[in-house]
Parts: sequence; structure tokens; C-alpha cells
Amino acid sequence: MEECIIKSPLGYTKITGDINGISSVIVLDSEETITDIIPVFLEDCAFQLQEYFQGIRKNFDLKLNPEGTNFQKQVWKLLEQIPYGKTVSYLVLSKQLGDVKAIRAVANANAKNPLWIIVPCHRVIGSDGSLTGYAGGLHRKEWLLNHENPFKQQSLF
Repeated sequence: MEECIIKSPLGYTKITGDINGISSVIVLDSEETITDIIPVFLEDCAFQLQEYFQGIRKNFDLKLNPEGTNFQKQVWKLLEQIPYGKTVSYLVLSKQLGDVKAIRAVANANAKNPLWIIVPCHRVIGSDGSLTGYAGGLHRKEWLLNHENPFKQQSLF
């Protein structure tokens, strides 16, 4: 398994993967040493993340290989279908899975997503529109949503 550290607007970002695909992308809360030479299997991921943060890329085209249960992988596949700049609720995701009572399980799978940004768990919000939990911190979730949708309706009053 190869890994590298890149710098992003959200902090130091660790990418892990190998010939079978990218297994994790996480933003770290600590200061790290940036990788001088990015391993060949991780180059495309690092490049696509840079394009995303520059506002050039809206969709990722990477071979992914996250570790998780079958249910978690089902939820992560649904997350990949949420369009750039859009949000859905945990309730909507549980309905898409065919079980409205699975909200907590969906939220748990969402929280265990090892492919931050690439599998856009930040696009899932509460049914009331609130920015509910995010493993990377709500400040990062808010940043990502604003990055993807910078044109908000301004209040008239």
C-alpha cells in the first residue's frame, strides 16, 4: 500500500492506495510533511484533487478500492451519484436503499466513508437542511459545500 501527503485548502491530505485503486483520502488535523515524489498509483488522485480545489474538476474519474462492509459500499455508491453542488438528506438515501428506517445505518456508513471529497459524504445534510455531523468537522463540510455552490441567494432583509 502506497501513501502520500498533499496540501489542500482544508489541510494536509493523506492519499492511500495501490494498483487496485485508491483506498482512502483523509484530511488530517495535524501538520505533516508533504510528499516530494508521489507514488505512481496515487498521482492521478492527487492531480484530480488539485483540479477540484481549483474549481476545474466537478467529477472524479478514479479507480476506487475502499474497505468496508457490503452495506457501507452500497451507501458509498449512492453518495457518488449526488451531483456536484447538490445535497440530499439521510432520509432520501435510506429511501433509495428501500428502507426508510435505515437512517441511522446510512448516517453511520456515511461517517465511515474513507474517500472524503471523492465519495462526497459532505453533500449529505439533515432533513431540515442543517449541516449535521461530518467526520472532518463541520467547518470543512461547510467549506466544501460553499466551494461547490458559491452562489447563494442573498437575503433581502
